[in-house]
Amino acid sequence: MQTIESINEIIKNNVAVMLYFSAPTCNVCHALKPKLLAGIEDNFKEFEIISVDVSVEMEVAAHFSVFAIPTVLIFLDGREYVRKSRHMSVDAVIDEIRRPYEMMMS
Repeated sequence: MQTIESINEIIKNNVAVMLYFSAPTCNVCHALKPKLLAGIEDNFKEFEIISVDVSVEMEVAAHFSVFAIPTVLIFLDGREYVRKSRHMSVDAVIDEIRRPYEMMMS
């Protein structure tokens, strides 16, 4: 189980972090997650990925202002850079991350 403090520590100590908010009852969440994880892992070497179950970790979801699932938050260099909820394209998320990520890593 994640805490707000542990997640903030991970965001602070890693260059690139993805928070994936979902719930066991969300079919879209389960269909999207493997595709999104594969896209991140295939395109970016330095990503820490954290899954948050909003049905259990409601305080974490509220802290990050997540009120719909699935929601993806991408943090680069400690700052929120991308926020996508509900209907999202894996390719669009990857494209949005690519340029700033490559600039940070070069």
